[in-house]
Amino acid sequence: MKHAYVFPGQGAQFTGMGKELYENNVSAKALFDKANEILGFRITDIMFEGTADELRQTKVTQPAVFIHSVVMAKVLGIKPDAVAGHSLGEFSALVAAEALSFEDGLRLVAKRAMAMQECCEKQPGGMAAILAMADEKVEQICAEVDGVVVAANYNCPGQLVISGADEAVDAACAKLKEAGAKRALRLPVGGAFHSPLMEPAREELARAIEEVEFHTPVCPIYQNVDAEPHTSAEEIKANLIAQLTAPVRWTQIVNRMIADGIDTFTELGPGNVLQGLIKKCSAEVAVESKASM
Repeated sequence: MKHAYVFPGQGAQFTGMGKELYENNVSAKALFDKANEILGFRITDIMFEGTADELRQTKVTQPAVFIHSVVMAKVLGIKPDAVAGHSLGEFSALVAAEALSFEDGLRLVAKRAMAMQECCEKQPGGMAAILAMADEKVEQICAEVDGVVVAANYNCPGQLVISGADEAVDAACAKLKEAGAKRALRLPVGGAFHSPLMEPAREELARAIEEVEFHTPVCPIYQNVDAEPHTSAEEIKANLIAQLTAPVRWTQIVNRMIADGIDTFTELGPGNVLQGLIKKCSAEVAVESKASM
């Protein structure tokens, strides 16, 4: 029996996230307080009591999901056989696997959030979820559209998110529906994440990542860019730098983990989105969520 920790990305946040942990666990409280100190504002006040709009602020959302996820992993204290994270969740996974310190991970996530926000303001774009169409067909149609539009998130069989310039995403959605996609649904996001339009943010984040010390993880991390297990600190760092403009290969990650013998997945962080995606990849594996902590 092999056990993996998996960590969600942006969008999983909810008001009250982490409050129970903060109030009932001394070591968790210490980590939350340290996060407030590093960020220079009391993010815990927004996490525990803030409105949905306050939680959606760029400087809050990504750090909040990261903090909640990492604190849960630290409190559980179990050493997993492997880890993986969806987009932002890869940073949580790296801290859980001890490849990155909590402090450095949080600083990088804060830098990532602001770099992405600046990029979105300069390079408007969007994303859309395409349902019930083969990945290869979605890729082919995106390639035929004028402008920047690419496959961005391979979430599970029959669910692929595309990303790019607004006009190109709209054109691709129209063509995909004509070609038989069940749905082509624009997502409420303000940027073209995991597309070439994120290049300025990638360059800014790369400079910050290069200054941080990475360590050999205690277990393999299956990374977004290639869905392969990695234990080399240098490879992990290079893949993390590439991540912002490359697709999230979540379907491929789950399938590869299962092929490598992982049969139990624990989702750590707010929400239970990954739990559902994993079940759509395989009904045979055991999945659980610790989102209520």
